[in-house]
Amino acid sequence: MNFKGFIDTSMRDGQASPLLFDTHKYFFTLEEKKQLVNALLKLGVYQLEFFSPVVSPTEENDFSQLKKYIKSTFPAKKILLISHCRCHKTDIDKAIKAGFNGLNLYMGISDKAQKHSYGKNITELLKLIKKTIIETRKKYPGVYLRYSVEDAFRTPLEEIFKVYDAIYPHVDTLGTPDTTGIATPELVKERIKALKQRYPKVNLECHFHNDRGHSLINSLTAIKAGAEYIDTSIWGIAERSGITSLTGILLNIYFYKKDLVKNYDLELCYPLNVLMGSILKMQVPYTEPVSLTNRTHIAGVHQKAVLNSREVYEGNDLKKFGVSREQLLLGPLSGWNFIYYYLKEVEGYILNKQDAKQIAQDFKKEADKLCRKVKPEELLRKIVEKYSLIKITIPQNYQDKRIENLN
Repeated sequence: MNFKGFIDTSMRDGQASPLLFDTHKYFFTLEEKKQLVNALLKLGVYQLEFFSPVVSPTEENDFSQLKKYIKSTFPAKKILLISHCRCHKTDIDKAIKAGFNGLNLYMGISDKAQKHSYGKNITELLKLIKKTIIETRKKYPGVYLRYSVEDAFRTPLEEIFKVYDAIYPHVDTLGTPDTTGIATPELVKERIKALKQRYPKVNLECHFHNDRGHSLINSLTAIKAGAEYIDTSIWGIAERSGITSLTGILLNIYFYKKDLVKNYDLELCYPLNVLMGSILKMQVPYTEPVSLTNRTHIAGVHQKAVLNSREVYEGNDLKKFGVSREQLLLGPLSGWNFIYYYLKEVEGYILNKQDAKQIAQDFKKEADKLCRKVKPEELLRKIVEKYSLIKITIPQNYQDKRIENLN
C-alpha cells in the first residue's frame, strides 16, 4: 500500500460549494481561512490546495497573508501550498510569484472537453500539455508539479496514456480526478492498478466527486489499489454534491488500517467539523460520520439500551475522533425508560418506575401537539404537574456526570 496522505481542497473546491450560496457567505473571509488552515495543520494535513491567484484579487491577497500566517505559526513544518492552475503561462507564473511551492496543472482531453471547452483536437491538446509541463519544469525545477487529466474516469484510458506517457518523467504526481462523479469502486480499482503498473515511480493523486454518493468508497478503493494521495475537504464541501470528507475518510481508514493515519491528531476531527459549522452557521451535516448526530439516539428502544451501554447501538468509538458527548433526545418516540431517566436525572423528580410508565402513556397521547411552539420537555412538565411528585435540586457535580447532552 502506497498511501502518503491527504491534499485538502477546502480553500479551493470548498469555496465552490453551493453551501456558501445557501448560507449567503459566498466566500471564506481571511480570518476564517486562517482558522480553517490552522485547524487542518494541527490535525496533521500538510498539503493544502488553493485557487490560482488569477481567480480574483481577493484570493491573491488572502493567499499572501495566509502564507505569512502559516510560516509564522508553523515555522518547523514542511507544508506544501498548491495552486490549481490552467495550462496557461500567466496562471503558472503568477502562482509562483505569489509564493506557491506546488502547482496542479489541469486540462481535459475527452471528446466533450475538446469540443466544448478548448476547441482543439487531441493532437493539439497533447502538444500544448507536453509543452507546458516541460517548460514549467525547466523554468521552475524545484516546484512540486502535478498534472491532472480532467474527467479521468470518462476519458478512455488509452487517451490518458498518450498524455501521461509524454509527461510522467517531468512531474511529481499524476492526477486522476473524477470530475463528474461517475466513477464506481470497480472502475477505480481497475484504473488505479493500470496507472500504477504503467507509472510505478510516479505518485498518483485521486479527486472523487460525490454525485453518485461514491466519493468515500472510491477513495478507500483507490488507496487499496495503490494511490498515494486523496483529495479531501472539510465536510466534503465542493462543487455540486461535494467530494470526499476529510474526517469521514480518516475514520474509515482508522478502522481499516490504523497505521495509515497514525500521524494525524484524530481527536481534532470533530472540533474541525464544528469549526466549519460555526463559520457557515450550520449544524454538522447528519451525513458526516464524525458528528454528534452519530451519537444521538431518539427511538425508545435505542435510548434504553444506550443508557445501559452505548455499544449496543454505536459500532464506532467516536471518542477517538473528538465526539465526547452522547445526545438522547426527548420526543414522541421516547419510551418510559428514558422518561424515567429524564425526570429523575434532569428535572430532579422523585418517582418510581410505575409513575414513569403512566406518565409516558400520557405523554404519547399528547405527542401530536409537539411543534416549534410546544417543545417536548415543556409538554412533559405540564403532564407531570398532574402528579404529586416531589422535586429536588440536583447538585451541579452530579449533573456534570450525566452521559448525555440534552441541550
